[in-house]
Amino acid sequence: MGGMEAWYMDESSEDQRLPHTLSPNQPVTLAQLQQIGVYHWKLNADIYENDPELEKIREERGYSFMDIITIHPDKLPDYENKVKMFYEEHLHLDDEIRYILDGSSYFDVRDKDDRWIRMAVSKGDLITLPAGIYHRFTVDQTNYTKAMRLFVGEPVWKAYNRPADEFDIRKAYVNSLRCS
Repeated sequence: MGGMEAWYMDESSEDQRLPHTLSPNQPVTLAQLQQIGVYHWKLNADIYENDPELEKIREERGYSFMDIITIHPDKLPDYENKVKMFYEEHLHLDDEIRYILDGSSYFDVRDKDDRWIRMAVSKGDLITLPAGIYHRFTVDQTNYTKAMRLFVGEPVWKAYNRPADEFDIRKAYVNSLRCS
C-alpha cells in the first residue's frame, strides 16, 4: 500500500490550502491512521469505471451508492463558500468514503488526543473515515479534485458541526478508541 502521506498539523491559521506541516515534520503512518479507524487503498483511477478491485471493495463493504463531484472554481457553484463549509470541523452519522479520481486535496482528522492529522490524497487514493470522527476537507493549492463519493444505501449528506458529542455514533466512536 504505497502513496498517501499524513502528518501532524501546525496551529497556524494561515491559508488552509497550504500543507501546514510542523517543523520538523511529524509523519503519521497508515498503521496509526488505522488505530483511529481511517483506512486507505491505492487503486488505478484510470480504470475506475470497470475496475475489478474497486468492485470487490464495493461489494465487500456494501457501497451501493456512488456519485462524482468535481471541486474546482469553474465546476462547483459557489466554490469559495463550499470550500469554507467543507473545512468546518464536523462529523457524520455514517462513514465517509472518498475515492480520488483526479487532482489532489487534504482530509484532516482528529486523533485520540484531539490533534489534527492532515492526509494528502491524490489520484488513486480511496479512504474511509469512520462515522463519528471529527474531520474536515480542503482543496490544496491546485484548487482541483475530482472524487467519487461512495455510500452504503441512500446517501445522507448531513454534517453536524462540532460540538456534536451528544450523538450515539460519536459516543460509540470514542469508546472504540478507548478499547484499541
